[in-house]
Amino acid sequence: MTGDALSFHLFLIFTGAAIMATIALFARQAMIVAYIALGLLLGPAALNLVPNAEVIAQMSNVGIVFLLFLLGLNLHPQKLISLFRSTALITLATSVTFGLIGAGFSLLIRLQAGDALIVGVAMMFSSTIIGLKLLPTTVLHHQHTGEIIISILLLQDMIAILCLLLIEAVPSGGAVGPRSLLLLLSLPTLIILARFLQQYMLAPLIERFDAIQEYIFLLSIGWCLGFSELAHWLGLSAEMGAFIAGVSLATSPIATFIAESLKPLRDFFLVLFFFALGASAEIEKMGEILLAAAALAAIMLMVKPLMFRFLVAKSGESNKLSQEIGIRLGQISEFSLLISMLAFKHHLISVDATYLIQASALITFVISPYLIVLKYPTPIAVSNHLRRD
Repeated sequence: MTGDALSFHLFLIFTGAAIMATIALFARQAMIVAYIALGLLLGPAALNLVPNAEVIAQMSNVGIVFLLFLLGLNLHPQKLISLFRSTALITLATSVTFGLIGAGFSLLIRLQAGDALIVGVAMMFSSTIIGLKLLPTTVLHHQHTGEIIISILLLQDMIAILCLLLIEAVPSGGAVGPRSLLLLLSLPTLIILARFLQQYMLAPLIERFDAIQEYIFLLSIGWCLGFSELAHWLGLSAEMGAFIAGVSLATSPIATFIAESLKPLRDFFLVLFFFALGASAEIEKMGEILLAAAALAAIMLMVKPLMFRFLVAKSGESNKLSQEIGIRLGQISEFSLLISMLAFKHHLISVDATYLIQASALITFVISPYLIVLKYPTPIAVSNHLRRD
């Protein structure tokens, strides 16, 4: 792709994203739906204005790297330990339940056992992006609601990270061999190295030059991408390296500043990620699995809110708050898309299973935000009295 072509494609993507996002906001939808729809519209499936999204997809992977880096930055042990204690059982119980339902459904429609396992894993998680983007924080009640939701999502993200690591560690065909053992040994090596360099190199630099915001911005990007590349060199995923880099910085006094500084950069690449997802979708093949995907999405949209409502209420929260948390966590996750793509890359699942995960996730991305904004306060609520920043 030439420079002029890339520039034109970025123009199409971000101008189109602005237009589609405006439409999505008026329709009370999550903006990620707009980005995916734009990819479908401009990609080979429709107008073919971006005929080859491969370069865009490669660039977009940086968005997932930054997403996991920022998630790691939020994992301050002392701040989250009490919340994790209260939500760990909820997260584990719901994850296992949703996983079993997804796997059972896959077997029911006669997918292979390996496909069913990956589909089950993909159903375990709720969307961090939708959960956080539609959550108001200016009201005391929703600060408490947000704390519970964020702790559940972070625990889910940690499980998802582990699943991604296992997918990376298992070679094609699913057999565990010397390569898998080396990959598993690479993880503690990376963690120890991150801790050592953070304490004896990064922390002193931050302490000395923390007043220079531009330097801190560049240093944090270098730290994130450096560990991403190191993880990739060790045979792990770049996303795993970014997550470890983020966790190692979580105790830094300027972790919040770093997180806020990098959010626009993360969002830039996430637009590309969801656009590339839509542009690379093969509508004809996805259509063959659409009925099954709609059924799986419907099951998840019904079961997830009920399970979360029941377990959160059992933990001592009010029925009203438990119901709200259930609705807000009632969708499938963007991590499900990442898991499906990584598993397909390593030949662990079939094309049908990949499209089942992706199509069912997209359906919940459309329906779940509308259910949330219809009833609960969000920055884009249907009624003005429900709209909260």
